[in-house]
Amino acid sequence: MKFGPHQSIKRVAAIALVGLVAGLITAFATIGFVELVHYLNDVLYVSASSRAGLDSGRLWLITASVLSIGGLVVGLTLRYGVEGGTQTGPADTIYAVQLREKLRSPISGVSSTVASILSLGCGASVGQYGPLVYLGTLVGQLTNRLPFGLSDVRSIAIACGVAAAISTAFNAPIAALIFTHEVILRHYSLRMFTAVTVASACGYLVANVVFEHPPLFLIEFDGSFRWVEFFLFALEGIACGMLAVAFMKLLHYSTQLAGRVKVPVAIKPMIAGFILSLVALQVPEVLGAGQEVFRQSIQGGIYTADALLLILVTKLLVTVLCIGFGFAGGVIFPALLIGVLFGALFALLVPGQLLNDYSGLSVYAICGMMALMSPVIGAPMTALLMVFELTRSYEITIAAMVAIVFANLIAYQWYGRSLYDFQLGQRGIDLSQGRERAYLMHHTVADLVTDALPVVQQDIRLSELRQRMAEKSTASAVIVDADKKYLGLVLQHQLHDQHDSSSVAAIDIAQGPEFNESTSIWDAMETMRGYVGEAIPLIDSDSGRYLGAIPEAVVINAYLDAGHELRREEYEV
Repeated sequence: MKFGPHQSIKRVAAIALVGLVAGLITAFATIGFVELVHYLNDVLYVSASSRAGLDSGRLWLITASVLSIGGLVVGLTLRYGVEGGTQTGPADTIYAVQLREKLRSPISGVSSTVASILSLGCGASVGQYGPLVYLGTLVGQLTNRLPFGLSDVRSIAIACGVAAAISTAFNAPIAALIFTHEVILRHYSLRMFTAVTVASACGYLVANVVFEHPPLFLIEFDGSFRWVEFFLFALEGIACGMLAVAFMKLLHYSTQLAGRVKVPVAIKPMIAGFILSLVALQVPEVLGAGQEVFRQSIQGGIYTADALLLILVTKLLVTVLCIGFGFAGGVIFPALLIGVLFGALFALLVPGQLLNDYSGLSVYAICGMMALMSPVIGAPMTALLMVFELTRSYEITIAAMVAIVFANLIAYQWYGRSLYDFQLGQRGIDLSQGRERAYLMHHTVADLVTDALPVVQQDIRLSELRQRMAEKSTASAVIVDADKKYLGLVLQHQLHDQHDSSSVAAIDIAQGPEFNESTSIWDAMETMRGYVGEAIPLIDSDSGRYLGAIPEAVVINAYLDAGHELRREEYEV
């Protein structure tokens, strides 16, 4: 659809304004989120600097108390403040954007964000970037209420909020732009691209100009790679892919285990917090998100191989415990940290032992970080661009590219595209075969029901049946019993040579395809491939009662309308 010059200017201004408003609000909210977590870490003796002056007795008591009480508060916040009693996250954002479904209420979003701040603040081993993605979603949800005069403002505003959150948190506006399209939107359009670019730039400016927020890490690399190292990067990528699969499967098993523990849901984070406090007394590096451990591991020279292995294993286990048992937080930063630890360990054990001179531990740590994170969230392009933005090194980006490719190949074969897609799959949403199919699989034909076919009981005479069919101008009728349970169809050709005084019971009732309340539009189209008739009955799967008829034309129109709407969203400017 083309617009005149005046309308075009208004639309461009409106699109940019959506990005500006959502971007600025999200950027300031993101900075507030991060700073509040840091403040709580200092006040609650989670950070290394605050714990340094405590004796062992007080340290144990404070750690156990903070994590246990914090877990209880988080559990109660989620139980009574969030719809469904579980935290909101990126999978909810994808679900809402892809299927045009409602998000949970803003109160639920705020409560989930508060629970995430409390979880991170008291030292739970969870990540902050997943909650920040939903914080951006929440801002977009609220921004949608402003009168911008655009169609699909909700999807645009949510995408802008997500991009601004990632851009602000990572200091990586280009990676944030690609993450939003690669993970959340799953398509590219000029209109979306414009708004999301503005929002991502706003996040970067707020983080760097207003607050001078430090980047995730700083590294300088002026060296070069030996040719054999590219085989090692590929090997590291394969190993990271396997580790990513193990991480995601352990998250699933931990959630199942938590479901089998017969205690109130609100108590489960407290149990995880107490267990974490016992582990943290031996391995304090597992507390919180772990930014300090992250930076020290990337720099190298601080941890031995034994220490890296110990932190890696314990961090992985306590992370899946905390997330599975109900602490609110994400998986992005834990995946980054586990990847950094593995990459640094790989550098010490493989190139460090095999080669006299290699490119350095930091390069392998960065490759491991992105090779493990990218298959967990399903964003290889985002990971690649993030490496370039954070290192400004073309050479390291090429090395990371090799590791990322092999990690994603392994993880896709053994697990799937991402943890988010797995979570959506548990809701019955499969995005692996495209947005249109997922949308049509999600929407059912129950919304398309009509009274196109006459409904009669077995004991009526054929004269009345003919009259009912004539009134509806149909060549078929639905037969039900006295309780309105569906028995089958009578077709027009079956009435030939039948006397008017005969009853319907004298005719062989035809059995054909049936729909129920859970039949999707996609499945309906598949069923109707070889069907010749006017409409297909909709039957209640529990009672067997007839609910109505679904004409072929209605299903086809719904199918075409859905495809047209999705394509309009992708290509309209």
